[in-house]
Amino acid sequence: MLELKVNNETSRLRAVVLGSAVDNGPTPKAEEAYDPKSLAHILAGTYPKELDMVNEMEAFNTVLKKYDVTVFRPEQIENYNQIFTRDIGFVIDDVFVKSNILPDRERELDAIQYVIDQINPKKVVRPPEEVHIEGGDVMLWNEYIFIGTYKGSDYKEYITARTNMHGVQYIKELFPNKIVKEFDLVKSKIDARDNALHLDCCFQPVGNDKGIIYKNGFREEADYLFLVHLFGKDNLFHITRDEMYHMNSNVFSIDTNVVVSERNFTRLNNWLRANGFVVEEIPYAEIAKQEGLLRCSTLPLIRD
Repeated sequence: MLELKVNNETSRLRAVVLGSAVDNGPTPKAEEAYDPKSLAHILAGTYPKELDMVNEMEAFNTVLKKYDVTVFRPEQIENYNQIFTRDIGFVIDDVFVKSNILPDRERELDAIQYVIDQINPKKVVRPPEEVHIEGGDVMLWNEYIFIGTYKGSDYKEYITARTNMHGVQYIKELFPNKIVKEFDLVKSKIDARDNALHLDCCFQPVGNDKGIIYKNGFREEADYLFLVHLFGKDNLFHITRDEMYHMNSNVFSIDTNVVVSERNFTRLNNWLRANGFVVEEIPYAEIAKQEGLLRCSTLPLIRD
């Protein structure tokens, strides 16, 4: 049995589900795009090639193995994108929550059923139908659960709005001992530079007391200021609109002092090193074209 435990984003990682780019399928048609960034690359003819994405994910896998992390991979689905495991489920404390994802992505959950079968069934939950929630919007910080959402009345019209207030309420009821804080995120169907697809596209903690943040990813300044007050402004690395577009906040922590980052994130990586982090740089710029990066590709199961 897998004894699940995830209480924050940065404690020493022991077991994780890493996505897969093998047999990723053909380049989607424009009308099949889930987000504005993928759409832009489809239209420009720059959508990532499978071999490049496989190589990037293998570089990530190599780093995880270097730190003796147990890595599970999804069972292969023919002609199907299985990169972003963070969307399909997430762990809070010792509970595995199956996401209510976009209906045509349900097969991705089936592909990790062999992992779910190793978990105590009493610790596996599936939210009711009206609850929309994806792992990229759920961020653990010890006694806090941060959740990205979209409070606009036009929620249903936005395929980029992935977690609703029913999702926030569901987590509040499931974990009454936690402080659940939601953040109203900026969404755009047409410009990826103005679209915080998930909370981890505009904020993520690193280490014990630091974080990466994009101020304009929050619809309400009060939400941004909440994090400034909690972490301290000097402990936050503020990224630009362009850095947000390239997913600078979507790095991944293997330990409180070890961060996996994209090799082109020069300004961020220098800041991390200056603050005492070991930065494991890997190529991930092709996968980034789908509006997802390192955190999106992982589903942590066990941290210390």
